[in-house]
Amino acid sequence: MCAALLFRAGSALADPGGRLLATGGITSIEGAAGGGIVPWAVLSGYGTREEWGGDVFATRVDTGDYRLDAFGAALALGNRLELSVARQRLNTDALTKAAGLPHKSLNQDVFGVKLRLFGDLVYDRLPQVSLGAQYKRQTNFLIPSLVGAQRDSDTEFYLAGSRLFLGAVGGYNLLVNGTLRYSRANETGLLGFGGDRRDSRTLLKEGSVALLLNPRWVVGVEYREKPDNLSFAGESDWQDVFVGYFPSKRMALAAAWADLGEIATLDGQRGLFLSMQLSY
Repeated sequence: MCAALLFRAGSALADPGGRLLATGGITSIEGAAGGGIVPWAVLSGYGTREEWGGDVFATRVDTGDYRLDAFGAALALGNRLELSVARQRLNTDALTKAAGLPHKSLNQDVFGVKLRLFGDLVYDRLPQVSLGAQYKRQTNFLIPSLVGAQRDSDTEFYLAGSRLFLGAVGGYNLLVNGTLRYSRANETGLLGFGGDRRDSRTLLKEGSVALLLNPRWVVGVEYREKPDNLSFAGESDWQDVFVGYFPSKRMALAAAWADLGEIATLDGQRGLFLSMQLSY
């Protein structure tokens, strides 16, 4: 079973009526605004032009074999530029005992920037489109190097487009996001970058679809394609089905059933993702 706890607190010097409820999304495990596993074109918080918004977050995901802890912060300036930082720690007790590995965890720092290029999620004729980059640094590289990873740090890039279609499905609002990521990160970088099978970046597809049942309830799905650079183990694509509750811009609760597939030779990594976010 996978249990996750996400706490996200945001600060925004913003008009309370500026951006629609839930349009800030949540914080991904890498610190960017959007879905839990896929960044969207939206920026963190609820700040509009000439305002700023921001988030702090903490996440726990426990599959039984692995436990991921992540925390960090994001700052969005003028609904144009987002800066984020996140720290990830993957506890690998089960794999360490089975394989006799020297360390019980894998750690990574993520520094992100996202620039809104054009468009708006709701109010423009064009969808909101943002360009992002994430510099990732794996901080204990011994295990990744032993299984074939080629480097302990790298920068990946992504282009995201998001659109909220008002009354599109039986009168309900529909959010659609598509993301293209250019990366060679193994398990998001926790197992290093590049491998003995392939050391070049590849173009990876990601997407999210969310139906807003009313201003406060959201249901949807996410998908994230993953590279397969290491011959010692396969790397599965990720997907989840989620429901979110946004009673106000200051609070949100969410739950998801996540299927992460195989992670570092251990298959069947799936379970429940729970989240809570607070903002102001």
